[in-house]
Amino acid sequence: MNDNVTTHIQAIVSKANLGAIILPANPSADAVACATALYLGLTKLGKTISLCAASAVNFDLVATDKISDTLTATGDNLVVSFPYTDGSIDKVDYNISGNQFNLIVTPRPGFPKLDEKQVKFSYAGGNLDFVMTIDSPTLNALGEIYTNNQNQFQGRDIINIDRHLTNAFYGTVNYVNKTASSISEIGFHLLRELGVEIDKDMATNLYAGIATATNNFTSYSVNADTFEAIAQLLRFGAIKKSLKPINQPAPRQNSSFLSRPFSEKQTTPIQVVEKESQPEQAATPQDWLKPKIFRGGGGMV
Repeated sequence: MNDNVTTHIQAIVSKANLGAIILPANPSADAVACATALYLGLTKLGKTISLCAASAVNFDLVATDKISDTLTATGDNLVVSFPYTDGSIDKVDYNISGNQFNLIVTPRPGFPKLDEKQVKFSYAGGNLDFVMTIDSPTLNALGEIYTNNQNQFQGRDIINIDRHLTNAFYGTVNYVNKTASSISEIGFHLLRELGVEIDKDMATNLYAGIATATNNFTSYSVNADTFEAIAQLLRFGAIKKSLKPINQPAPRQNSSFLSRPFSEKQTTPIQVVEKESQPEQAATPQDWLKPKIFRGGGGMV
């Protein structure tokens, strides 16, 4: 990657406190792996990071539980959140009792009361210092995260991390490698260049992203740099795995043998092969099995 690009990103991140990492709508496993690893790495550097995607994400990766479908910057405004059904709340009020501030949520008659275990607290109202987009050739590829929050992108440093051939280079700085094997491989190099000490969780996410994007390192885009990255990730403690969505239906049992990965193909026992290779014999006539009765003159009945 161009040294000027790397230096520019380092300058943006070093002076920033609040940032957001944003995935495209319907992100791939590779994109989610990269984004979560970057989230863990930037958090490790002491940055306050929001992780966002317009679509639900259900891959088995560390920090996917941090992905939100709304873009907010941590600030001084306390936000109280809980599940809401249209028409279920009659009114919201407050009172002050001594030194205690009480927020009162009254359910509408016929609706259940609020479950205190489902109440979440967060802070908003801050101003983002930078936005990091992952695997998105244009800002519109971010879906509603962009269309509903365009003001959060205006005047912000945008770090565009991508490998699409059609990338529009819309960022303040564009960390784009169109020949990379995966977005996770790009994310790995960026974390190293930012001086992040990669731990087991980051390494495992990145390994899974590269493995999944390259069909277990067999795609044409895999090269020596890819295998060097994988070797380093394994040294950092990566657990070897590729990804599929959680609760994905099991593959059909009658799928073609040749269409399955080599690791899934089953060896057929030699007895079965020999049996299948033998020509099928004609069915034995039923009367052949009956006892034969010979007449005295040599005839048979």
